Amino acid sequence: MTLAGKHALITGGGTGIGLAIAVALRGAGATVTITGRRAEVLETAAKAHDLNPQVMDVQDETSVVDGIASAVTAHGPVQICVPNAGLAEGRALHKTDMAFWRNMMATNIDGTFLTIRESLKSMHQTDWGRVIAISSIAGLRGLKGAPCYSASKHAVIGLIRGLAADYLGKPYTFNAICPAYVDTEIVPQNIDRIMARTGMSEDDARAVMVGANPHGRLITPEEVAEAALWLCSPQSGSVNGQAIQIAGGEF
Repeated sequence: MTLAGKHALITGGGTGIGLAIAVALRGAGATVTITGRRAEVLETAAKAHDLNPQVMDVQDETSVVDGIASAVTAHGPVQICVPNAGLAEGRALHKTDMAFWRNMMATNIDGTFLTIRESLKSMHQTDWGRVIAISSIAGLRGLKGAPCYSASKHAVIGLIRGLAADYLGKPYTFNAICPAYVDTEIVPQNIDRIMARTGMSEDDARAVMVGANPHGRLITPEEVAEAALWLCSPQSGSVNGQAIQIAGGEF
């Protein structure tokens, strides 16, 4: 498979799952734009992996509109859109204020909506396109202790399924990837939160996260990236409107 001549845009592409997907798509020949808020992180990743950095804040509509327009001007229409940027934090609902809720939704669902909307404007000029949103296993079932996060990731899947219905019969597909706990920089952050909330040791807090995956280990970012790469292959054209679990045995 070659993706030569295809322009991929990945939000939150400087680290973790986003970077792994960027590297996989670049390895298949795509021109890849990675976006994020931290210029230094993007520049480091771009230099290491032959990627194109674009500073962009998915919570800010103007930033998304201008950032994607700039990427299209530089590298052509976006044909592979990967809304990956997201927040993952749990909090009991009765302890959740409006600021926490809005911040979660502004990144996880508003940012996904804006990224897809702006990417589609150029994708429409082409005869092939893939939208691959990074949701979560929490988008398919409730995640204990994280109702706001669960709601935001359910919304991502709803958006993807609605778009798939809108574009049936056209040369674009819309799918979501739903990982369980992935071994990224979010893991240490969540370990710290578990320790602070429960008084557990670091090892015990990590064991809680590992144990939440049925196969007893954290998922690698590369496992998620391979799924995204497959969704760009010629064999995936009939896969549309799906929420693909990478969760070690969740049902």
